[in-house]
Amino acid sequence: MKNGFDNEKYLNEQTKAILERVAKFGDKLYLEFGGKLIFDYHAARVLPGYDPNVKIKLLQRLRDKIEIVFCVSAKDVAKGRIRGDFGITYDVATLKTLDDLRELDLPVTAVSINRFSGEPAAVQLKNKVERRGFKVYTQADIRGYPTDVDRIVSNDGYGKNPYIETSKPIVIITGAGPGSGKMATGLSQMYHDHQAGRSSGFAKFETFPIWCLPVEHPVNIAYEAATADISDFNLVDPFHLTAYGKNAVNYNRDVENFPILRSIIERIVGSGGRIPHYLSPTDMGVNCAALGIIDDDVVRQAAKQEIIRRYFRYNWEYTIGVEKKETVERAKALMQQIEVKPKDRHPVPGARQAAEEAESKGKGHDGMFCGAAIELESGQVITGKNSPLMHSGSAAVLNAAKNLAGIPDNIDLLPPAVIHNLTLLKRDIFGMKSESLDVSETLVALAISSASNPSAEAGLKALTKLSGCEMHMTHIPTQGDQVGLRRLGLNLTTDAVLTPGGYFLR
Repeated sequence: MKNGFDNEKYLNEQTKAILERVAKFGDKLYLEFGGKLIFDYHAARVLPGYDPNVKIKLLQRLRDKIEIVFCVSAKDVAKGRIRGDFGITYDVATLKTLDDLRELDLPVTAVSINRFSGEPAAVQLKNKVERRGFKVYTQADIRGYPTDVDRIVSNDGYGKNPYIETSKPIVIITGAGPGSGKMATGLSQMYHDHQAGRSSGFAKFETFPIWCLPVEHPVNIAYEAATADISDFNLVDPFHLTAYGKNAVNYNRDVENFPILRSIIERIVGSGGRIPHYLSPTDMGVNCAALGIIDDDVVRQAAKQEIIRRYFRYNWEYTIGVEKKETVERAKALMQQIEVKPKDRHPVPGARQAAEEAESKGKGHDGMFCGAAIELESGQVITGKNSPLMHSGSAAVLNAAKNLAGIPDNIDLLPPAVIHNLTLLKRDIFGMKSESLDVSETLVALAISSASNPSAEAGLKALTKLSGCEMHMTHIPTQGDQVGLRRLGLNLTTDAVLTPGGYFLR
C-alpha cells in the first residue's frame, strides 16, 4: 500500500502546537497522552506511513522539557484486562512500557495506580514497579466523581490524592489504556498546584478522532470500531459549533463530560487565576494528525480494512468468551455504514478457499480442515492448508517465505528428518496429542534447517518481509501460532472456528 501519511511534517506541526500550548499556561502543562504511547499499530494501520513509534520521536524532540507520569487502573489490573495489540494484561503492559521508556532514556517520574482500594493484583504490580526503581503513588476513587464538583475540588476529593512532585514544564500523563485515570491525575495535580499558588494547565493529545475530518470519514469510523468495546462514538462537537460556528469532531465521552470538566477546571483555578480559554472539548486538544495526511484515498481504504479487522477481532474475543455480543454487532453495523463486508478483507477469500480445498481432498488433521492466507506487500495472496505435519498458519508462512525468496514450490524448506524428530519429541516425550507443527515450532525448525540448507536459509531471511502484512485464518490459532505470528509482525484475523488448543487469546 502507498503511504498516505508524512511523519516528518506531522512531527514538526505537532511539536509546534504543544510548545504553543505550554506558553499559554506559563509554568506547567499537564498533557494527557491518549492512545498508545509505544507501538501504536492502530494508527499505523489506519494511516499508512505513520510510524507506530512517532509519539516517542515527538517526546525525544521535547526531551529537555518533559517528564512522564504513567497511569494504570487498579480495577483493570484486578480483572486481568488485556491490551489487544500485544495480547498481554495491563500489569504486564505497564512493566513493559516502563522498561521501554527507560531504555529510550525518557524520564519517568512516577507511576500512579488509580481507583485503588487494596486489590491484591494492584499491590503486586506496585511492588514490582518499585523494585524497578520507580516511585509509585496510589489514588482512590472519589465519591461522587465526576458529577459532585464541590466534593471533587476540595480537601475530601483531589486534596486527598498525593501530589506528584515534578520539575519540567511539560508533564506527559500517559497510561496502559482507556480508563486508566489520566485526566483525573492531571486535574488532581492542577488542584494541588493552585492551592499552593502555582500556575498550571491541562490539555489533551489524542490522535483519534481527527477533529477536522468529517464524522463519516473512514478514519474516524475506524476509531469507533477500535473503541466499540467501550461504546465510544463520534459526533460534531456542539460546544465548538456554538462558540465558533465550525464543525469539529470529538467523541461522546469528551462532549458529555465537558460541562463538568470545565466546571472542575474553573473551580480549581478560581477567580484570581489564569482561566484556560476552553470553550469546547476540541479546544483542549492539540492534535495535528490531519496535517500529516498526504493522500486521503489511501488512508480511506486503509481505514476500511481496519474496520473489518476490528470486526474479526471482536468476533474472535466473543467466541472465546471475553467480549460481549453487542460489541460484535456494533462492529458489524460500522461495516454496513461504510458498505464493506468481511470478505472484503483481502486475505479472507484465500483462507476460506484453502480450507475448502483441504476438505475436498481430505487432507486435514484431527478431523479439521483449516485454511490460512497472507497478503504480501505486493498484493499477492499466499495460502496454506493444515495437514498431519503442520498447521495451516505454518504452511502459509513457509509458502510465503518461498515466494519472497524466489524458491520453487517443489523445494521443501524443512527436511523430513527435522520434522520427524520434532513430531517424535511432541508425541513420545511431551505426550502431546497433536504432532502437527504450530507456527512457533515451524520457525524453530526453519532456523535449524538453515544451517545446512541454503534454501531454508534464504527462506529464513525472507521472513523479515512479512512484518506488517495482513493474514487471515479460518480457525482460531493455537497459542504457539499466535506467538509466532505476532513475532513475525503479521496482522492476524480469524473466522474463529474453534480448534483444540485455540481457546486462548494471547
